Amino acid sequence: MSIEKVTQLPEEFQGINPHNLYLYAKAYLANLRAGTAHTKTRSDVKGGGKKPWRQKGTGRARAGSITSPVFVGGGVAHGPRNTRNWSQKINKKQRQAALRYALNEKAQSDALFVVDSIKIESGKTKDAVAFLNQIGARDYLVVVDTLDEKTFLAFRNIPNAYIIEINELNAYDVASFYAVVFEKSAWQKVIKG
Repeated sequence: MSIEKVTQLPEEFQGINPHNLYLYAKAYLANLRAGTAHTKTRSDVKGGGKKPWRQKGTGRARAGSITSPVFVGGGVAHGPRNTRNWSQKINKKQRQAALRYALNEKAQSDALFVVDSIKIESGKTKDAVAFLNQIGARDYLVVVDTLDEKTFLAFRNIPNAYIIEINELNAYDVASFYAVVFEKSAWQKVIKG
């Protein structure tokens, strides 16, 4: 098995504004948000039909309903509502530019590798660890053309490695890991665009 370190990428990977990666990462993380946090306002809380005490003469502040936010068990003032949509759109060209910038950064920092084939026939984690130790980095994003079950089983329990197929490749994952390891056939697809 030959491990090739990629240090120079084609012209279209050069001179890209890093702001594209920031915008992509921001949108990626925003789109992961479930947005399910939800509190009840004073109108959502059950009860509160009767005025708790009369308007005047008690010496207490006037109160119209026990669902008011000032009461224990009342509604929440200005709390989160699940009606908000957190998703953000990012243009296709910006998405491509972010990925190219992230890959170029990895190439410049000597953390981009291409391997002939990534197949762990045994399906054993120790074989996958031995494969990664040949590269010698602290954490890895492993990109394959098509992921077979044995290879997935070998890599899935390694805490500092994450294996994906080429169609799942994104700029956020590339930027998140220290080293990126491509299978040769997957790398050809990236270069062709």
